[in-house]
Amino acid sequence: MGIVSWILVGLAAGIIGRVATGTSRGGCLFTTLIGVLGGVVGGALFNAAGQRGLTEFSVWSIFVASVGAVAVLLVVDFLLPGGRS
Repeated sequence: MGIVSWILVGLAAGIIGRVATGTSRGGCLFTTLIGVLGGVVGGALFNAAGQRGLTEFSVWSIFVASVGAVAVLLVVDFLLPGGRS
């Protein structure tokens, strides 16, 4: 995946992660950063479980990144309370 694909997948995953966890912290850049970091975390988790991680710009990649984004946001909310609406 190219840089633009990572940004688009990250933005979509970050939005899904924020909705799933109810986090209201940060803006568009924070959401994209959480989504991209979620893609890395989700890809590692899925690879460790024997599934394919992020390979191309697809719905599967957005799903994997969203799972990772939720995990990252749960850790961030645990470490820095006060981000829930």
